[in-house]
Amino acid sequence: MDTKRLIAFIVLSFGILFLWNSWMDKHYPQPKPGAVASGPAAAGSTAGAAPAAESGALAKGQRVHVTTDFLDAEIDVNGADLRSVKLLKHGAAVDVGVFDQFKALFGGKPVASNDQPFTLLQDSGDHIYVAQTGLLSDVNKDLPMHYTVFTAAKTSYVLDKGQDKLDVRLEATSPEGVKVGKTYTFHRGSYVVDVKYDVANGSAKPLVASAYYKLLRDGKEPVGQHSGIGGTNAYTGPAVYTEESKFKKVAFKELDKGEGSYPHSAGDGWVAMIQHYFASAWIASPVGKPSVCGAKPCEYKVVRQNNGLYAASLTTQLPVVAPGAKYESSVELFVGPQQTRILEAVAPDLDLIKDYGIFKIFAQPLFAVLDFIHTHVVANWGWAIILLTLMIKLAFYPLASTSYRSMAKMRKLAPRMEQLKERHGEDRMKFQQAVMEMYKTEKVNPLGGCLPMLVQIPVFMALYWALIAAVELRQAPWALWIHDLSAKDPYFVLPVLMTITMFVQQSLSPPPPDPMQAKMMKIMPLMFSVLFFFFPAGLVLYYVVNNSLSILQQWYITRQIEKGDKVAANS
Repeated sequence: MDTKRLIAFIVLSFGILFLWNSWMDKHYPQPKPGAVASGPAAAGSTAGAAPAAESGALAKGQRVHVTTDFLDAEIDVNGADLRSVKLLKHGAAVDVGVFDQFKALFGGKPVASNDQPFTLLQDSGDHIYVAQTGLLSDVNKDLPMHYTVFTAAKTSYVLDKGQDKLDVRLEATSPEGVKVGKTYTFHRGSYVVDVKYDVANGSAKPLVASAYYKLLRDGKEPVGQHSGIGGTNAYTGPAVYTEESKFKKVAFKELDKGEGSYPHSAGDGWVAMIQHYFASAWIASPVGKPSVCGAKPCEYKVVRQNNGLYAASLTTQLPVVAPGAKYESSVELFVGPQQTRILEAVAPDLDLIKDYGIFKIFAQPLFAVLDFIHTHVVANWGWAIILLTLMIKLAFYPLASTSYRSMAKMRKLAPRMEQLKERHGEDRMKFQQAVMEMYKTEKVNPLGGCLPMLVQIPVFMALYWALIAAVELRQAPWALWIHDLSAKDPYFVLPVLMTITMFVQQSLSPPPPDPMQAKMMKIMPLMFSVLFFFFPAGLVLYYVVNNSLSILQQWYITRQIEKGDKVAANS
């Protein structure tokens, strides 16, 4: 019965870990870097001296408002920065009170819906997260950078019906006569924005410059982010990918210690800022298109600036532009949800930003099956989870059947075990020897009943991370009161049902001979329920269905064995 002790220890460990992390988060919260100014040092190259204004907050000027079918964006004339992006197909994070939940249950508005779109990029309030670009040169002076004031022909653009794309152009001219146009091209049905520089060298000397593309943000966690096991959160921070060095996260805490600075050169790749469910990324090598890196490789850099903000940048070397000549260069910017199909279509291995945790080898294919069921069988993620649970049960049916038969035989031996216990009294050694002899005679494996639970552990953890990472399930309803499968059950109905099913399963299992073990096994459902009260409703739904099917299977097998025993006794 050492295995049951081990299982009890695992459950206790999870409980202690959860409570410890919650207590630490409450009494010793991790400090968050302040949201202050932007500086050119993060551009990653020869930025030169910045004006004094750069030590203050982001300068704000006239805004150019852009609306498409997917995005609501704002571009500031200061640097022609992309300062705000709202995702129109995704609702903002909501924190609904108990009264609103009850109101929703009786016909009111679903608690997980929100009329306001999700804001990804912003420079208002107490959060800074923007996309900046600029030109750098050691030879040509004062080229337009992210603090240069541009001019715009209009202040409002709308992607009309029938239009596939929308161009928004801003201009600036350097003192030497270099005219620079910066054009944002928004596409219908896309989270990718093309950012094009067209440079006309009106100066008297060749233009030698590089262009930097930067994501700038503070270190604050996103609003509404769901906690994971033990209070841990999904990764928030920069990431870089190149074919040579592969995928690498550069955590904020590493940059705070001065250990995570990431300079790297490559002829391909992308640089991103990741948070739970959403991301932004500058793409050097888009799918199906040539790399923007020229004869010289692109330079990647991730740093913490002196002002406390974090910058992840991609810098490309422009070819020399002769006096009177022109040059154009375009880089794609992704700003959107971490939906697998979308990410795969943008850049090679961009789907790596979807954080499946250490169980990725299981979680990724598991979600692929879940996505297939949702796309081709049912158009509801809750029912897709239920069908996936049925498939998992069918896949493990032979193993579970053998285990439940072993448990049924052990349950039959329970009266004989009690007799052995009375016979040997306090002599535990003789009692254990007698029990093992009985198991050997009756051909019963005492560990067989634990196999279903042990097999479920990797599946459970893989599904947990799949559901945690899936923006597809964010604010996705199932039925009745479940309006967000990625959030906890607002009324805790599913966790209570799961606790009940665990108690029923416990009653169908053979009791341990040791009284202490028996007590531990009885309180296990309660300990599990404490954890599941904070888990996503989609995961608890899986476990409720899984437990219910296990109860039916165990009851059926036990009944078949009892019928067989009666037939054998009457023959």
